[in-house]
Amino acid sequence: MDSRRGTVFETDDGRVAIRFGRLLPHPPEKAWQAITDPTQLSVWFPAIVDLDHPAGAALFFGVTPEQQRRYGMTDDPAATSNGRMLRNDPPSVLEYEWSGEILTWEITGTAEGSRLVFTNVLIDPESAAPASAGWQAGLEVIEAQLAGKQITWNPLDRAEQLATTNPH
Repeated sequence: MDSRRGTVFETDDGRVAIRFGRLLPHPPEKAWQAITDPTQLSVWFPAIVDLDHPAGAALFFGVTPEQQRRYGMTDDPAATSNGRMLRNDPPSVLEYEWSGEILTWEITGTAEGSRLVFTNVLIDPESAAPASAGWQAGLEVIEAQLAGKQITWNPLDRAEQLATTNPH
C-alpha cells in the first residue's frame, strides 16, 4: 500500500497519472485536516489555495512566496480562476482540477487509522518524474505534521533531492 514514489499508470482516457498510497495511524478527520487546512497546506502544498468550497466552485491556485523567491514566479494580479472543485465530501474525498490536471484525495478509515490514496492525473506525461518527487516530498510533510514532528526541511529542496536520486 505504501508506494513512496507513486505508481505511474495510464487512465482509461489515455492520460498519465501518478497514484500514491499511505497508511496513516490517524483517524480520517485528522488526515482530512492535513490536506485541507490552510496553515498545514502552506508548509507543503505547491500553491496558495482555499479548498473550503463546494463542488462546482471556481478555485484560484496562487504562487507561494517560496516559489516567487526561488523561481521568480509571479501571481496573476486578477486572481483569475485556474481550477475548480469537483468533489468535496469530508472526510472521504477531495477532488479538484488545477490548470487541467485532476487531483484526487481519498481517505478511508481502517482499524489502525486511515488509508490515504492520492492520484494526480497529469497534462504532460513527461512531468511524471518531477511531479512524483514533489508529491512524495509533500506527503512526507503530511506524515510529519500528523505525527506532531517539526518540519525542519524545505519540501522544494526535498523534491529536488528525490528527483535527482531516484527518478521514475
